[in-house]
Amino acid sequence: MTTVIKNATIVTGDNGRTVLYDSAIAIDGDRIVAIGPTPEVTAAHPAAEQIEGSGKAVFPGLVNCHTHLLATNDRGILEDLGFPTTLKFPASARSMLSQEERQVMATLGVLEAIRSGTTCLLEVQAEVADYAEHLEKTGMRMVLADSVNDVDESGGPSGSSSARMDQGLQRCADLIDGWHGKGDGRISCFVAPHAPETVSPDLLRRSREMAESYDVGYTIHLSQSPNEIESVMRARGVPPTHYLFANDFLGPRLVLAHCRYVNSAEVALLGQAGCGVSNNAAIAARRGAAAPVKELLAAGCGMGMGTDNMAEDMVEVMRAGLFLERVRRNDQMDPQPEDVLEWASRGGAQILGLGQETGSLEVGKKADLFMINMMRPHLVPTLRIVSGFVHNGQASDVQSVMVDGHWLMRDGKVLTIDEDDIVQRAEQVGHDVWRRLLRKYPNVPFPVSLPPEGG
Repeated sequence: MTTVIKNATIVTGDNGRTVLYDSAIAIDGDRIVAIGPTPEVTAAHPAAEQIEGSGKAVFPGLVNCHTHLLATNDRGILEDLGFPTTLKFPASARSMLSQEERQVMATLGVLEAIRSGTTCLLEVQAEVADYAEHLEKTGMRMVLADSVNDVDESGGPSGSSSARMDQGLQRCADLIDGWHGKGDGRISCFVAPHAPETVSPDLLRRSREMAESYDVGYTIHLSQSPNEIESVMRARGVPPTHYLFANDFLGPRLVLAHCRYVNSAEVALLGQAGCGVSNNAAIAARRGAAAPVKELLAAGCGMGMGTDNMAEDMVEVMRAGLFLERVRRNDQMDPQPEDVLEWASRGGAQILGLGQETGSLEVGKKADLFMINMMRPHLVPTLRIVSGFVHNGQASDVQSVMVDGHWLMRDGKVLTIDEDDIVQRAEQVGHDVWRRLLRKYPNVPFPVSLPPEGG
């Protein structure tokens, strides 16, 4: 069945950043087969289902290059308590989720992602296979990565565990063997050693070797906190990026999350290796930090964007990325909204190794897109819709989302998730898990007053 969206504004996100007006896009199966003036496209596909796009804009789907879906459990608490958190609990609330609760909270995150125009995300989590089936059923394009570590940070290099490393790498291999290519090709996998302070040189080398042997990407957190830098300097004698470089970990398959505190020498190393960077601007701003985006791009890094923790709204991430980088540079005009949209779509797809298939609206590519209602008070006049949406857009402007030619949301209704059920269950799970944590550790100070039970 062919679908034609007609009389719309088409933001292609192609190399020329082309925006087409009163135009149409035709989708046959999972692919875009035509883009152009409405009369030409509709005449070429007379039997197609025709969707009226007047007053609507069609954008390439947003690509979230770094997230932890289970962190939806921590909303309203961990945003304001520092990183690493100033809470002194021996365990995190997230670690107390049951398998069923993990499935609920992960699905909640995907629900928010769909509602904000996201069509692809990289989920990094230990034992992600526990809820991979539930993620696949949402229809989202996913890159799944099982997080691995083998160093107890408090123990320094001598605290590394070969057994933990072997078990973690086996989980990675099992995930790739079981899920890479599933969901009609929508699901792919990465290898994910956690962070420089929690992985040994052997784990770094073996992770890259595994990724290359499977022909997949790999990812790691890098320079996300002063604590990380101090820990690596103390344990390894060099900054985190130099530690990765010394162990032959840097390369064009690598996606680095954060890079907030990298110095000029580190930026040069990352650029020379052709690494990709996920600029997680919204969470960075919450934590009073900013990645040096201009310098990373100039050095040769690929640039994507991600949400990281507690939220899945990529519309917010784009705006935070624009504002944060302008403030960091003290520059009123750079970057431009078109730059930020590129990082959040085509740039993200490229660093995830999916640039040939998705990230822009071009003939032959996958039909991954979202539609917004432009006729909103905060978006008109629609003189420059990319700027208007990046500066003023809201997730609620997103009306429809398509992945692989299938509607995940249509006219404001999510079709692949029982939204009411997930929201109600997630509300209960979040309250239950945090109460369980407080009951288990009653003597640990907690600066938050939770709502009364049953309230």
